[in-house]
Amino acid sequence: MFSEQQLSDHYALPDRSVPHLRVNFVSSLDGAAWHDGGSGPLNDEWDQQVFAYLRRLADVVMVGAGTIRVEGYGGLRLDEDAQRWRTENGLPPHPPLAIVSHALDLDPRSTVFTDAPVRPLVLTHAGAPRDRLDALAEVADLLVHGEDAVDLVAARADLAERGLAQVLCEGGPTLFGSLIAADAVDELDLTLSPVLESGAAGRIAHGPQRTLPMRLQHALPGGPMLFLRYLRAPG
Repeated sequence: MFSEQQLSDHYALPDRSVPHLRVNFVSSLDGAAWHDGGSGPLNDEWDQQVFAYLRRLADVVMVGAGTIRVEGYGGLRLDEDAQRWRTENGLPPHPPLAIVSHALDLDPRSTVFTDAPVRPLVLTHAGAPRDRLDALAEVADLLVHGEDAVDLVAARADLAERGLAQVLCEGGPTLFGSLIAADAVDELDLTLSPVLESGAAGRIAHGPQRTLPMRLQHALPGGPMLFLRYLRAPG
């Protein structure tokens, strides 16, 4: 497994005050974002270690509502070592979860809300169903940006104003595609799993076509996995 120093050398950012949105995904060698409906079968303990370390570094973890449902998210709780590191570095023990949802198809009774150590955020738009807005306001802080679709640029600026400048997005593909379309991605951390999936599994991003040039920061082998880190290309 990676040492603490290796993870810090490869993933820590030099200035946490500068807003930065990093996206973390795992995929098969042929580009599949999931196996049998979820990403879990593609990862292993090496990927889980990097996954947990990126959460440790985050001010807020952004996830699409569909991924919350498919991957079975509960309350976002870090382990004791991560909590200790964050406290020693002037951060709260746990980052909040920010759920991006257009339709607000979320159950306020879900453990993602009831077991959360920090009150979650829900990022939505003004046209979302009023009854669902009212129900979710009981268990989360609502950030409303956009009239009939979530304005991700405005939502990201709102997070930064709240002191949540370091955003970790854990997907899914629709949210990632929307972030690309909004020109809001600063970094992609992509784990390549040593499997070929074929079949009908989708890519890690889908949505409106847009090209964002990136540059390779590192290609780090870890066990059977390859950890790629890309930063936004200058210019």
